[in-house]
Amino acid sequence: MADQAVRKTPLAGLRGGSHAAILTPAAPASRISLRAGQDAVPALSAALGVTLPLRPKTSASSGNRHALWLGPDEWLVIDEDGADLMGAAASSGALHSAVDVSHRNTAIIVRGPGAEVAINSGCPQDLSLGLFPVGACSRTVFGKAEIVLLRTAEDTFRLECWRSFSPFVFGLLSEGAEDAAH
Repeated sequence: MADQAVRKTPLAGLRGGSHAAILTPAAPASRISLRAGQDAVPALSAALGVTLPLRPKTSASSGNRHALWLGPDEWLVIDEDGADLMGAAASSGALHSAVDVSHRNTAIIVRGPGAEVAINSGCPQDLSLGLFPVGACSRTVFGKAEIVLLRTAEDTFRLECWRSFSPFVFGLLSEGAEDAAH
């Protein structure tokens, strides 16, 4: 597992947005990119302590641990407390592939009544509640960057991106948040 305590977060100290959409860099978290067949899902779910969702655009959470469906055999698992997800997956005894992407990714929390508008400034996906309800997730684009988007509340999103793209994503989100305020 990547040691989150020794690496500076790429957006440390940044705040942005507007009264309509507040942007906050998320705290460091542990993450794994997980690939497995359907037969391994029960054992991996038990070992990880969160049920791996099997339907497109869905997620599951248990406390501060989240499993996001990215494809028929692919998930992003995030633990906001920095737990050892690699060790948990390895203890499952199930055939799988897990890669620690804790240092590759970072996240931005977008919160407020204009959160959808701010994100839609760079993301073509329809984020209306009817089509993208609380708990929905998807891998999509924001500007020129690939992101993974999770709706955590009616007016709150967790936007995961590669740390190398995070200054660009944060800057573009800030502009979108300003637009959402007008």
